[in-house]
Amino acid sequence: MKITQKKAKEIIDNEEVIILDVRTKDEYAQGHIKNAVLIPDFEIKDKAEKIIKDKSKKILVYCQSGIRSSAAEKLLIYMGYDNVYDFGGINTWPYGTV
Repeated sequence: MKITQKKAKEIIDNEEVIILDVRTKDEYAQGHIKNAVLIPDFEIKDKAEKIIKDKSKKILVYCQSGIRSSAAEKLLIYMGYDNVYDFGGINTWPYGTV
């Protein structure tokens, strides 16, 4: 499900959530949302179930511009994750990065 970045920030601030960055390691190293877990989009199929074992956990997905996060959200749902939200790209994230 697509949500706004404002809604994502509210969830991050008030709930237990996994923030999933699906960009590359280099992109992540240049700046990411605090506490974000990195699983590049092309590694989700192989690594998601090892890193995110509880498929009912709330997962907020982002990438650089919103294209990869949308595809990653669909793949995670296909893999059985049932609480996945795409909030687009970090390039328009106004709440700061680390």
